[in-house]
Amino acid sequence: MSEPENLIDFLLNKGNGVKGLSQINLKTIPNQFIQPPEERLDQIQLSTHQSIPIIDVSNWDTDPKVALSICEAAAKWGFFQIINHGIPIEVLENVKRAAHSFFELPVEERRKYLKENTLSSKVVLKTSFSPLVEEVLEWKDYLMHFCDGQESEDYKLWPHVSRDQVLEYVNRTKPVIQKLLEVLLNGINVKQIDEVKRSALMDSLAVTLLYYPICPNPNLAAGAGRHSDASSITLLLQDDVGGLYVRAPEGDKWIHVAPVEGALVVNIGDVLQIMSNDKYKSMEHRVFVSGSKNRVSVPVFANPSSDSVIGPLSEVVEAGEKPVYREVVYSDYFSYFFSKGHDGKQTIDYAKI
Repeated sequence: MSEPENLIDFLLNKGNGVKGLSQINLKTIPNQFIQPPEERLDQIQLSTHQSIPIIDVSNWDTDPKVALSICEAAAKWGFFQIINHGIPIEVLENVKRAAHSFFELPVEERRKYLKENTLSSKVVLKTSFSPLVEEVLEWKDYLMHFCDGQESEDYKLWPHVSRDQVLEYVNRTKPVIQKLLEVLLNGINVKQIDEVKRSALMDSLAVTLLYYPICPNPNLAAGAGRHSDASSITLLLQDDVGGLYVRAPEGDKWIHVAPVEGALVVNIGDVLQIMSNDKYKSMEHRVFVSGSKNRVSVPVFANPSSDSVIGPLSEVVEAGEKPVYREVVYSDYFSYFFSKGHDGKQTIDYAKI
């Protein structure tokens, strides 16, 4: 079958998304999805002898070496995996199945969740990343759930087919995120997280069901282009398909983040790089897609409140260290992030002095 005559209308207005494209047996992906040659998997330089750290956090309340490993990984790699984090394996498996369940719904059911992606949305279905401004589209759909406040009932607006699994997952991941932030802040001389700091780090959690359908030309497409996250920290659950790559600390090579059963991938976001004044790094990462399997992943983005002012923490610069970043309102930073396509680390330049 040939591609739709009006691709954007097919993808967005009619709610078919990339899932719909994958179901019409295209022989070749539309030109809008074809990555420049230098951005394709067979052209980027892969590091076959490196891997991001895997950290056993079972004893992080009693063993100071665990905290040291986390802070060192955040400073050098910007990425690491944690195991023995206390979240039951069935919770992880259930939320991955929930992602498949939502995207297997008829298009009439999925399109109910098409809305503008703003910080005030409670649940929103999107295709690609920011398709109206991207030069090249990304081969993915995603459902984003925003969880604001301690007593929020936002979950009542979420799809019934995946609601309970996503809610259980976010409730289980929240204390893990809190502990990670506590460890990381303590590593830069921030001993207490008061209400202002908490609001500037994880006032809102955005739980996303990412769906990368089988691609007829996986060598030409990307599930996500080069970018860093606009969060303070991201906790990511992968399935066993693989496809996540992170830039190596030195040079232009890329490291495959191999799936580890029961593990969660942790990556530092731009907010924490800004607040740590570059002590911690939000590293570029990207996703490539499969020609034989549908891939899902479930990130939880810990975001500041929309009106939070983010900048280098006073504890970091109080000894006379020169700030690298100015103070910015997070809603402005978030809007700028979505105002363009994925472009590596350029978003963080918005906050540089």
